[in-house]
Amino acid sequence: MTTTKTATVSTPETPKTKRNRRSGIEDLWVRRDGRRSTKYGVKKRWQARFVDYDGHEHMKSFEDKDDAQQWLDQNTADLVTGKFVGKAAGTRTVGSVAAQWIEHRQHLKPKTLAGYRSLLDGLVLPTWRDVTLADVDYAGVRSWVTAMQQGRHAVGERDGQGRTMRARPLSASRTIQAYQVLKQVLDDAVRMKLLPVNPAAGVEMPRKPEGDKRYLSHAQVDALARECADLATMVYVLSYCGLRFGEAVALRVCDVDLDGSRLNVRRSVTYVSGTGFVEGTTKGHESRAVPVPAFLVELLREHVRDGEPTALVFPGKGGEWMTPGEFRWRFDPAATAVGVDGLTPHELRHTAASLAIRSGATIKVVQRMLGHKTATLTLDRYGHLFDDELDGLATRLDAGRSAALAPVRPALDVGRLAGHLELTGEQIEKLADLLAG
Repeated sequence: MTTTKTATVSTPETPKTKRNRRSGIEDLWVRRDGRRSTKYGVKKRWQARFVDYDGHEHMKSFEDKDDAQQWLDQNTADLVTGKFVGKAAGTRTVGSVAAQWIEHRQHLKPKTLAGYRSLLDGLVLPTWRDVTLADVDYAGVRSWVTAMQQGRHAVGERDGQGRTMRARPLSASRTIQAYQVLKQVLDDAVRMKLLPVNPAAGVEMPRKPEGDKRYLSHAQVDALARECADLATMVYVLSYCGLRFGEAVALRVCDVDLDGSRLNVRRSVTYVSGTGFVEGTTKGHESRAVPVPAFLVELLREHVRDGEPTALVFPGKGGEWMTPGEFRWRFDPAATAVGVDGLTPHELRHTAASLAIRSGATIKVVQRMLGHKTATLTLDRYGHLFDDELDGLATRLDAGRSAALAPVRPALDVGRLAGHLELTGEQIEKLADLLAG
C-alpha cells in the first residue's frame, strides 16, 4: 500500500445490455418440464442470481436450496438498503476516484485547489493510490492516521516546492487535513454508488492544541506602528479594521472611502505554490465594508493622497503586491522591540476583534467586520472576550429588577399639601416646579 505509481483514471465496467432488476433461484438438475438436465448429479444443484443497480448480474451455485435462498435474501436486502458493494468496487482504485474528484474541483480558489493537490500527492495517494475501493476499511484508515502522527506513513517524492519529501510526525492539523481529503474522495465514491458507505467515517482524529491568542492593547498597537515607521498605517489597518494580510495587500485607492469612513474589501491576494501570487475574491467570497476610526481616516487620507484609483494602497517593491516576507522583514524586529516577540500579522486581526468587543461592539458587528460566514464562527473564536461584560450585565439586571418591583408611590397632592402648610401662591408655584423636576 506504499507504492507511488502515477494514478490513472479508469471507468467502471458497463454491460453491453442493461439487465432488468430481477432475482431468483434456479434448479440446475431438473428442468421446468420435470425432466433431468445434463447437469443432473454433476454440479451443485441450486443457482441463485440477481441483478444489481448497475445492471450487473451476480450468480452463485449451492448444494442446498436454503443456502441459496439465504445468500439471495442477504444481497437483495443490501441492494434495498444501499449496503451492496458492486463489482466496480473490486476494480476501481482510490487513485482513479481521486483523479476524478480533483478534476471536478476546478471551481475552487487556486490556493485551495493547490492545497488539495498537495495533500493528495504528498500524503494520501502514496498510501492509497492502488488500493481498490473494496479493500479500504475502517481499520486501515485508522492505522494510516496513527502512522501519520508517528511519522511512519508513505510520502510523495517531492513537495510543492520541489523539495524531497521525508516522512516525519505530522501535526494534528496536518493529519486532520490529509484524512479529510481521503474522506471526501470516498464520499464521492459513495455518491457514485461505488461504495455502500464511507469506510473512513468515524475515525477518531487527534486534538488540535489550544493556542493562546494574543491581543494587543491600544498602547501596544501604537508603539508597534511607530516602530514600523513607513508601515505604520498598514499596521493600524490590520489592528483596527481586522483585515487579513492578503486583503490589506490587495486594497486599492478606489477601495478607500474617506468620506464614509469605510474600507471596501473586495479581493485578496494569496501565494499559490507553483504559480506565484494570485488575486481573487476574499476568503468568504463576499465583499464587505469595514468601518475606519477617525484617526485612521486622516492617516489614510495622507497615505493615498494623489494616488491613482487603481493604485495599491500598500504596494511592495516596484509597485507590485507586498509579499509576507517583505512585511515581516520590518514587522518582526519592530514586534521584538516593543516587547511582543514572535507576534504574527494575523494576531493583529485577533487584536481588532478584541478592541472592537471591548468598545461595545456586538457579535454580529464583529462578524461583519471580520468577514466571517456566520456569527457562530465569530463566537467560537472570540466569545470568551465577552466575559468582561458579564459583571455589567448582572448589575443591569439587578437594577432593572429593583426598579420593576419597587412599590408604587401615590401621586402627591400639591394643593392639599400647600393648604396644610399655609403657603402663599408664589411658594406653591415654586414647590410645584421643584416636584416636577
